[in-house]
Amino acid sequence: MNRRRWLASLLGAAACAAACAVLLWTLPRFVPAAHADPRAEITRLAALMQWKPGTIVADIGAGDGSYTFVAAEIVGPSGRVYATEIDQDKLKELRAQVAKRKLANVTVVESAADDTKLASDCCDAIFLRRVYHHITQPAEFDRSLVRALKPGARLAIIEFPPMKNSELPAGVPKNRGGHGIPEKIMLDELTSAGLQLEKTIEDWNGRDYCVIFAKPSQ
Repeated sequence: MNRRRWLASLLGAAACAAACAVLLWTLPRFVPAAHADPRAEITRLAALMQWKPGTIVADIGAGDGSYTFVAAEIVGPSGRVYATEIDQDKLKELRAQVAKRKLANVTVVESAADDTKLASDCCDAIFLRRVYHHITQPAEFDRSLVRALKPGARLAIIEFPPMKNSELPAGVPKNRGGHGIPEKIMLDELTSAGLQLEKTIEDWNGRDYCVIFAKPSQ
């Protein structure tokens, strides 16, 4: 190949790469799920939130129950895990799995868009893993979270910041800025609901961060 052809080929390849980069930049971006290891995450969370046998925990937006079932092992037969869900198919599967595994310390709860449907002062700890950014009525839902916590109990939120050009989940406030939620917005909402910031772990898992709050004792 002579020099002229070589330069033309090189320029063509560069132009193609540039065009691909522009196309990828303008396409909506989706947030990749961090490598999920329920046992590692829940064990770490339990240590941070000081769970022990007999602790009463709620897994909000429990999905397939992967995190619920590990939590149930940690709190033991004397403890309890409330697994809440809003999706009917997931609720059906959760109930089937609880029955199959014969988990007497797990209670499945059908929640609502604005309410956990948990009883007042029922939980020593509540966690939401990649769920908070889907909440469509955060002010109302946050009040129900606070109500369900016992005085001095803790809430953990595991989330990720929105990526540029990612789609906003249906019905959520536009200030999220995409798929995910800025940490400051989540902090402002939950402290406004009456919780106190206790600890922040910025590098929880991949792009995920974890924030732990406490309900005042008084």
